[in-house]
Amino acid sequence: MKNADTAMSIAKRQDNTYRFFTQDMDTEARLRHDLEIELRSALNTQQFVLYYQPIYDPFSGIQLSTEALVRWIHPEKGLIPPDHFIPLAEETQLIVPLGSQILFQACKDAANWPENEGIQPSVAVNISSQQLYRSDIIQTVKYALEISGLPPERLDLEITESVLLSDDTAVMDTLQAIRKLGVGISIDDFGTGYSSLSYLKKFPVTKLKIDRSFIADITEDTDDRTLVQAILAMAKGMGLTVVAEGVEDAEQLEFLREHRCDLVQGYFFSRPIPNEELHELLDLSFEISEAEDSEK
Repeated sequence: MKNADTAMSIAKRQDNTYRFFTQDMDTEARLRHDLEIELRSALNTQQFVLYYQPIYDPFSGIQLSTEALVRWIHPEKGLIPPDHFIPLAEETQLIVPLGSQILFQACKDAANWPENEGIQPSVAVNISSQQLYRSDIIQTVKYALEISGLPPERLDLEITESVLLSDDTAVMDTLQAIRKLGVGISIDDFGTGYSSLSYLKKFPVTKLKIDRSFIADITEDTDDRTLVQAILAMAKGMGLTVVAEGVEDAEQLEFLREHRCDLVQGYFFSRPIPNEELHELLDLSFEISEAEDSEK
């Protein structure tokens, strides 16, 4: 019965197919169990740290925002990539306390960032669907802003398109309450979902983040160029801000500038970095003219 339950659990994770039990499954189940125990311990011992990836104005070169990205620094295994523990955190619902820790730390860090030419960057924090379905998310956001002193307009909560697919009234009410606080709502990985675009007028969205898969080939692929141009035109008509993710070279940057993209993010400017390094970077503006000739 235990083996059958293991096979069923894996089948459920693979979109409700069927699976016969193998010994490898038992090994995987044990590893997942051990990782869950370590994950719970990591939450209690503050093993998670935040890295930040800067987001720039492509015209002035000023850093206007950042995205908070969680990293697990295991005392014995070292750095554990997010794709190794985030799915497990989602399955075990540990993503809720982990998400709260991330939100509190991101707000605290952002509140202490220095100004660059009179501007203090905002911070974007990813929010899972499980966090949205909990009724205390609004109080969590309020408390994070209160204890950090971060102005609400300097916080964006990033959600995926899939969160909006259900057309859930409770999610709608939660997002509207968050917007009333003055906090922005961003759609992460925009364009990768399978919904109609009707949710853009139903939900209080303020920003779209174009998925990196569309940016990667905009200088070579006609379809990607057309899609990005269409997203930029649509967003402008609806009064939404657009962030292009995954910018990696000067040609991509020039295309996005030419088509009036609002914000850019990617390895061309900076990899995700610890808060201490971000402090140093905040004193600098990204030099657009120099960037076009540089190799990164």
